[in-house]
Amino acid sequence: QVQLVESGGGLVQAGGSLRLSCAASGRAISMYAMGWFRQAPGKEREFVAAVNWSGASTYYANSVKGRFTISRDNAKNTVYLQMNGLKPEDTAVYYCAAKSDYSSNYYSDSTYPYWGQGTQVTVSS
Repeated sequence: QVQLVESGGGLVQAGGSLRLSCAASGRAISMYAMGWFRQAPGKEREFVAAVNWSGASTYYANSVKGRFTISRDNAKNTVYLQMNGLKPEDTAVYYCAAKSDYSSNYYSDSTYPYWGQGTQVTVSS
């Protein structure tokens, strides 16, 4: 079992930046692909970004490409999401997730069995 705890959310003005962290415990995350998803009020949860087990490959939703960067530090058992150029439409609860890196389907939340509790990100205009 992997336990995930997100932190770093908050309130920021449009154009600002935040860095989310996802600290894992229970198992080393070096064997897992890691993803970030988000859910805005009244909307479905959506994919934001993912990184493979080694950090060599990253994947992004078109809506965040060029603004967000996912990274991982396996030695610290932590994954990060650097968010720059934030927009009001980025407002959501952001979730960290983990899955075995046997499948290349990084985009579907149904493939991730482990989830954090989420952290709120609010971007004011």
